[in-house]
Amino acid sequence: MSAVGWSRFQFAFTIIYHYLFPQLSMGLALLIVIFKARYLKTRDAIYNESARFWTRIFGINFAVGVVTGIPMEFQFGTNWAAFSNFAGGVIGMSLAMEGMFAFFAESSFLGILLFGEKRFGQKVHMFSAVMLFLGSWLSGYFIIVTNAFMQHPVGYAPGQNGALHLVNPIVYLLNPWALWEYSHNMVATVATASFVVCSVAAYYILAGMHVEHAKAFMKVAVVTGCIATLLQIFPTGDGQGKMMSRYQKPALAAMEGKFTTSTNAALAIMGQPNLQTGKIENAIEVPGILSYLAYGDFGAKVQGLDSFPKNMQPDNVELLYYSYHIMVGLGTLFILLMLVSAWQLRAGRLFRNRALLWVLMLSFPFPYIATTAGWMVAEIGRQPWVVYGLERTLAGASPTVSGGDVAFTTLGFCGLYTVVALLFAYMVMREIGRGPESSQTDIEVGAGAPASTL
Repeated sequence: MSAVGWSRFQFAFTIIYHYLFPQLSMGLALLIVIFKARYLKTRDAIYNESARFWTRIFGINFAVGVVTGIPMEFQFGTNWAAFSNFAGGVIGMSLAMEGMFAFFAESSFLGILLFGEKRFGQKVHMFSAVMLFLGSWLSGYFIIVTNAFMQHPVGYAPGQNGALHLVNPIVYLLNPWALWEYSHNMVATVATASFVVCSVAAYYILAGMHVEHAKAFMKVAVVTGCIATLLQIFPTGDGQGKMMSRYQKPALAAMEGKFTTSTNAALAIMGQPNLQTGKIENAIEVPGILSYLAYGDFGAKVQGLDSFPKNMQPDNVELLYYSYHIMVGLGTLFILLMLVSAWQLRAGRLFRNRALLWVLMLSFPFPYIATTAGWMVAEIGRQPWVVYGLERTLAGASPTVSGGDVAFTTLGFCGLYTVVALLFAYMVMREIGRGPESSQTDIEVGAGAPASTL
């Protein structure tokens, strides 16, 4: 594999691994606010203990997210120096804002949330939960803005040396691609967190442990999960899809398996793309639906891959196609599962339905798979560009870094991240074993006992 290929593989591996943690952090931040608000409204201690419990999980998750996120910044300089020189004058602003404002706000208020409840009181504790939520979601926005520029560059001008310069920060920060991508991404984080909370709740109920707390977990998570999974499809998923149909037509054709241009374009529900024949084998299709979803007209013309030269098409059509269909297929199943769970909850049967509880308990990995597939759609679909229409991926790599160097460091990341995964699993499982009721023993800092396992 070439140096560029190894650099792409390393970045993909490290960022997929890293994003396992921020997506839970951002989703949990909202649920912690809801648990805390429920406590202040009802004065039911179970909700306050639930907020403390999930704050501890958040703290562990946040710490590992920070550790795994640091290498991403370094790779811009080591493996992608040409890209950093070309676009750093633009994306540097949002990356700096994420670190200087959002990250520090998030980490500061996390400390108060973990250790300051008795010292500062309930109002400050609630304020800290809200600020943690805002900080984490603002952090996510700045990162999405950076990615959105790579997908749909705006607010820039080329300099005399050929590098890009930021000329309109407002246009850059309010990139329409970023607004849809951010909304779609953030409801996905809420869906992920909801499934994780439901999974732990189902485990407790099935094991007969912390049952009252588990019921509180489940009530909140099923409602937020229902809302989030529905919003994934419309309007956020629909809006993101329409951005691709307008600005990244080759990516739309590839992810839909659309090889030939046509009107009344069919939506491929299932099938296998065959690049040699230019057809979807064993296809299950619905006529006209792709035209409607892309352009709001059943008879609209949708351009296929035959409309674009090879060097303008994504370089891995099969992987893009399957990633998209995995994302959409799982998203549809998430809606079904959450609607059934909400129906059973409303009917008062959810906590006795052991089959459904088992499904919920075992479902938590699948939102991670769906979000990973979704990001693969975004990043593979952008190819062969690192900044869409402006710089090709081949031109963005560091010219002096060899494939052997990148392969060696990739192996190092694999070993290091294996250790990190084991430590993370141990710490989270220990907190789940302790349970939410143990959080009522937390005391303020300086009183002679730790307020958290962190």
